[in-house]
Amino acid sequence: MTAGPAGYPFGIMTDSNSSPSAAGAEFARTESADALSVARLRHDLADWLRTHLTLDRDRLNDVLLVANEALTNSAEYAYRGREGTMTLDVHYDGAEGSLLVDVSDRGTWRHVDPAAQPNTRGRGLPLMRALSDRMSISWTSDGTSVQMRFDNCAADVRADAMASV
Repeated sequence: MTAGPAGYPFGIMTDSNSSPSAAGAEFARTESADALSVARLRHDLADWLRTHLTLDRDRLNDVLLVANEALTNSAEYAYRGREGTMTLDVHYDGAEGSLLVDVSDRGTWRHVDPAAQPNTRGRGLPLMRALSDRMSISWTSDGTSVQMRFDNCAADVRADAMASV
């Protein structure tokens, strides 16, 4: 078993087209850090989630919203006008029924004084914390990683049944 973001156990990794199992399934993509890539990743993640998990509408939208917020922050702030990449890594742990969403980049963290922000900005991190069951941010000189965990996520039994045929 290998360790994933923040030391979460990932078990056996599978590609983004695999069916969930007791070991899990993963969606992993690296794209340019720009608005077009954010939209594409959000769309592809939605398709993957609908195929592999049985999430109610609210939970599905929560996962997509926090992923979108983290990706948007990476695209908007990490490179400050330079080109760069961002990675979306989503892991479903079938044994725990948990979904781990990790958005990372190789840019730099931007410290912002909330009091200096206009009232139309600065809601992304509190939103990610509120909608996920657990959220953490780590930043180093090598980049930033935002990890969000969602508990009580069921695998799509139809996908499991199709995989065993």
